[in-house]
Amino acid sequence: MKRLLPFLIAILSAHAIDPPSSVQKFQQLDSPVPPPSPQRLASGAPGRAYWQNRADYDIQVELDDVKRSLSAEARVTYHNASPDSLEHLWVQLDQNYLSHNADSRAVPNSKRGVDPSRISYSALDRLLAYEEYDGEMKISRLTDASGAPLPHSIVKTMLRIDLADPLAPGADFTFSIAWSYPVNDCERISARTGYELFKEDGNCIYTIAQWFPRMCAYTDYGGWINKQFLGTGEFTLEFGSYKVSLTVPDDHQVAATGSLVNAEQVLTPVQRERLKKAQTEFRKPVFIVTPEEAKAAEKNRTKDKKTWVFQADNVRDFAFATSRKFIWDAMAVEGHTHPPTPKRPGGATDRMARPPVMAMSMYPKEGMPLWDKYSTHAVAHTVQTYSRFTFDYPYPVAWSVNGPVGGMEYPMISFNGPRPEKDGTYPERTKYALIGVIIHEVGHNWFPMIVNSDERQWTWMDEGLNSFVEYLAEEEWENDWKHRRNERGMVDYMRTRDRVPVMTNSESIADLGPNAYGQPTVALNILREHILGRDAFDHAFKTYARRWMFKRPTPSDFFRTLEDASGVDLDWFWRGWFFSTDHVDVSIDEVKWLQLDSRDPAVEKPRKKKEEDELPKTLTRERNYELSKRVDRYPELKDFYDTFDEATVLPSEKKKFESLLKELKEEEIDPALLQTRHNFYAIEMSNPGGLATPVILKLDYTDGSSEEMKLPAEAWRFSPGKTTKLLFTKKELKAVTFDPRQELTDTDVENNFWPRRPVKSRFQLYKDEKAPNPMRELTKPDKDTSKDDAKK
Repeated sequence: MKRLLPFLIAILSAHAIDPPSSVQKFQQLDSPVPPPSPQRLASGAPGRAYWQNRADYDIQVELDDVKRSLSAEARVTYHNASPDSLEHLWVQLDQNYLSHNADSRAVPNSKRGVDPSRISYSALDRLLAYEEYDGEMKISRLTDASGAPLPHSIVKTMLRIDLADPLAPGADFTFSIAWSYPVNDCERISARTGYELFKEDGNCIYTIAQWFPRMCAYTDYGGWINKQFLGTGEFTLEFGSYKVSLTVPDDHQVAATGSLVNAEQVLTPVQRERLKKAQTEFRKPVFIVTPEEAKAAEKNRTKDKKTWVFQADNVRDFAFATSRKFIWDAMAVEGHTHPPTPKRPGGATDRMARPPVMAMSMYPKEGMPLWDKYSTHAVAHTVQTYSRFTFDYPYPVAWSVNGPVGGMEYPMISFNGPRPEKDGTYPERTKYALIGVIIHEVGHNWFPMIVNSDERQWTWMDEGLNSFVEYLAEEEWENDWKHRRNERGMVDYMRTRDRVPVMTNSESIADLGPNAYGQPTVALNILREHILGRDAFDHAFKTYARRWMFKRPTPSDFFRTLEDASGVDLDWFWRGWFFSTDHVDVSIDEVKWLQLDSRDPAVEKPRKKKEEDELPKTLTRERNYELSKRVDRYPELKDFYDTFDEATVLPSEKKKFESLLKELKEEEIDPALLQTRHNFYAIEMSNPGGLATPVILKLDYTDGSSEEMKLPAEAWRFSPGKTTKLLFTKKELKAVTFDPRQELTDTDVENNFWPRRPVKSRFQLYKDEKAPNPMRELTKPDKDTSKDDAKK
């Protein structure tokens, strides 16, 4: 036993330790992330000194349905809650992304460059459309509260307002601004905003966003967030109160951020009664505008206009959709009322009873029969599931609107694109695309509309976290949901060699979907299922969401909160999944079978002889057995050793063993330990992918039984490249499989098995293309050559 202990220690710590690599993967995140501050604590929570600025808007906007343009004016009040004096204000003009001079027109049409030999029809049509369309936001007036013009400068998608005197901490500044621009045709110039023209009836659906000058965020971690909008990195905004008056054609229906405050002026008595009924309907949506009414409006267009007024408190943005084609349905979300929320952080709370949260949808007849069946239910499902994993939905309504935008999110409203075919049928993929995109876009109300992360800098903080909760919500929609970016769906991306870390700036990520949506989803699911466990993870994730609702977190706040609330050091996890391009690829290199030497010569010598006798005979030795042997022809050459049994126990060996037993008893070591009949297996693994990962092994035994074993990621902490697991069992091991359920995103399954086994894949046959024959086509035009070609 004295000799066995050092051997076991050597097995457990097999392979040389590699301190530099180990330190790099498991060192603390002090250097890549900013240190804690009075605004952002080491626990990941907002500190007493936390602050954020605010902007309130009073906007009047009119839609010209003939010219398909917008004109508007706004009164903006900016509140400086920072400790800094501000010499100027920055305002976002994201609509200028579609102007003639936009940087977006200078960047490649493909994120991986332009293939000069091929260009799509839509890309060419877009280029032609840009020759005619200039979407620049024309600023016609910019004045201070007294009406005096304000000096300003437009820098691409940003507007700088120069102040006569710095805006002091705690002070407000009010300005008025007027602007206009033509709305883009989304069929030709695809964007997050625009209109869709239905040529059959001449009507449009307008889904309008990024349509007004929005205040840039001024932050404690980056000052003014005034990075130019290049089309990928979305928006960094301040919370505020909105009053928006929308003037549209009289026969239009409008969905928008906030609550409709003048329903008596814009809705008919019948529509108001239906809306009241919907507030008590939890099972089936109620039509507020029926399909028949929408069809009639398509034909009987009026030139009159009316103004819809919406009020929204504590939101960071405002979007709307309008069309005469809209069907409108709604229902109440079971178990959810609009809770009392302060009008602004730290402000007074309205304790009056609130009506239920309403799930609503608007869509044209072309959206049926998908939209009337699934949209509003998907909205309600999202509100229920997201609220359980984070915090209760704090707004009065959640909209899903069908239009030209495939999927885009704003406070209380989302734009979603999938529709059935014109004949009313739809592929299964379209059904799940619709439900999934609604869950995703409505889910953005939590991330980033309320947990207000910086989208321009860190896409994953809203898209990744939201995609993760979307995954949870889809799992609760029905069994066997076909996820696109689950563990197996991400393998091809994870094995690519030109990946960038998740923490890369939004505008520098080529594969945005898998990088910012899919990889964080897979990472967080692994963290939930295999590292923290569901209870600990759900508590920590909910703690983060609640700490930072209506505030602006950074990545370090997320990382620190999950560690603080779970009680587990996860720096190695953030480093691997978010700061590196390592991937999961664990190889089972070798399994060594060890059995305890009992040291008893009466046992060990016969066993050794038996093992040697059972070794296979070489072909040479087998053939040579038939040869005549000299000792057989001359028996006098034989001696003691020709009849000696190598299994015979010598007196000296027996005495040595007896001395060992006596020594063990004197040292109070039970000699029976030498009779242990267990098997010892040293399972040696390497980590070609480099990512520190939990190790899940399936162990198959010769008796037909099997078991799963899970090792924590800390198994790699001393030597990230190699590790060994010692298995101690009475059973005989038959096979070992790493990641047997294929849930860790391992990129090479061929090295996951011991012993190695073939991995099944498929290939396709193809036909050689026949060279064209101009002579036959031109000299023998009447001959049918299709059969000859088919034979080839």
